[in-house]
Amino acid sequence: MLQKEPAEPDIVARALAKNRLGVPSVVFFGVAGAAPLTVIIGAISAIYAIIGSTAVPIAYVAVAGILSLFTVGFVAMSRHIVNSGAFYSYISHGLGRVIGVGAAFVALPAYSLMQIGLFGLFGSAASGILAAFGVVTPWYVCAIAAWLVVTVLGLLWVDLSGKVLAVLLVAEIAIVLLYDFVMVSNPADGHITFSPFNPGPLLTPVVGTLLVLAVAGFVGFEATVVLSEETKDPKRTIGRATHIAVILAGLLCAVSSWAMAVSTGPENIHATAAEHQTDLVFFLVGKHLPAPLVNMGYLLFLTSVFAALLAFHAAVARYQFALGREGVLPAAWGRTHPRTGAPLAGSITQSVLAILVLTAYAFAGAEPLVYVFAWLTTIGGLGVLILMWATSAAVIGFFMRSRRSESVWRAYIAPFLSFLLLSVALTATVIGFGELLQVDGDSVFQWLIPVLYLAVAGLGFIWAAIMRAGRPEVYAQIGRGADGRVSILSEAALPPKQLHADPVGARGYPY
Repeated sequence: MLQKEPAEPDIVARALAKNRLGVPSVVFFGVAGAAPLTVIIGAISAIYAIIGSTAVPIAYVAVAGILSLFTVGFVAMSRHIVNSGAFYSYISHGLGRVIGVGAAFVALPAYSLMQIGLFGLFGSAASGILAAFGVVTPWYVCAIAAWLVVTVLGLLWVDLSGKVLAVLLVAEIAIVLLYDFVMVSNPADGHITFSPFNPGPLLTPVVGTLLVLAVAGFVGFEATVVLSEETKDPKRTIGRATHIAVILAGLLCAVSSWAMAVSTGPENIHATAAEHQTDLVFFLVGKHLPAPLVNMGYLLFLTSVFAALLAFHAAVARYQFALGREGVLPAAWGRTHPRTGAPLAGSITQSVLAILVLTAYAFAGAEPLVYVFAWLTTIGGLGVLILMWATSAAVIGFFMRSRRSESVWRAYIAPFLSFLLLSVALTATVIGFGELLQVDGDSVFQWLIPVLYLAVAGLGFIWAAIMRAGRPEVYAQIGRGADGRVSILSEAALPPKQLHADPVGARGYPY
């Protein structure tokens, strides 16, 4: 009797690749998302030029402290929930499924816009570098070249992307440290000053804008949790990687902004930054370094943007995968390739959306640095800030039902403090959003974007209510991830009295 040949594997599967990433790789994704060299050369120079405050270094220290508080509860929750849906999943567990789906509807456009906006910066920077060599290339051609590479890497093994990010990020951090050393070694008037770390300016009206812009420089570090299902030991790896990503990004931004002020003198940093803008750092170090090292900085600035593009692509693709797997999006989005474990539909969808937006901007002749990079990343950053704010509340709600062996500090105190501080930052962002976009006081964009986020969250609430009424078995899966439980280890260890009843049968939910 002939033996039946084994069936060919399905073209897709419903699980991400397992055991692919260790702590270093996850750190690289988190720090690459925050793009420290991009922030240092682009954002910090712009803050000095536009606001003129010398308190930029202490602002980054303050924001690193706020986000470190946020990370305490965020990481504590990651030990009990392993789900590539990250914020969406955490909010579903802590505040209920309806609010969780609303958060998902905020997360999708926020991360997508962050990634697409970075193509504008990449295209503009690459076009400028090529022009220096006599090659005139439109920004969108360079952006499409980067889009093609990101699209291919997004469909391959996640650890391959991790290795690419590792090489780029090590070189990026090395050049940042070299430039900082050169700037501090050549202080204005021969004196090193620490006055930019004076916390006094944080008590002035300018603090709101400073904190908002500094928070934007950290966006991307939370991408570590999106990779939780692909790590070797998620309950340890994610916590360590997230803490390291926040601390590393904060140190690099604070020290670099201080080094700039030391090199020019605090009293001159505003005028010098206004004159040289994104060339500020290169202007300051170019007087003391050979041309090849300065040119290398320009090249690594470009690769820094590319690394952020890759990290955000991975994040948004995995958000879509998590939502497809749990039935919030169509089932096709919850499938992965059996060989690479890449989220197929999520990755392809983001790539298609990106090329459509870039094409529209190219035909419109829009200025890439302002209307692609600055606008889209600022709008996306507001969405991420909303998600962090809601997640702080969700951590408290989650642990109020059961501390699950976490300390009072991790379960309640740190999340509550971060919720208060993020509430201040979010309020300041919404009030001054028009200023962040640099539009006129009577512009509709003064209020339109926050209202649109409220509207898409409302659509999520409605969609969750429809699922609860018409598809209760799907509604029960929201936020549960691959194994259908809060956590294999943590939940199995709980006595039955600590598991809350659910009207549709999902364990561990009171909603």
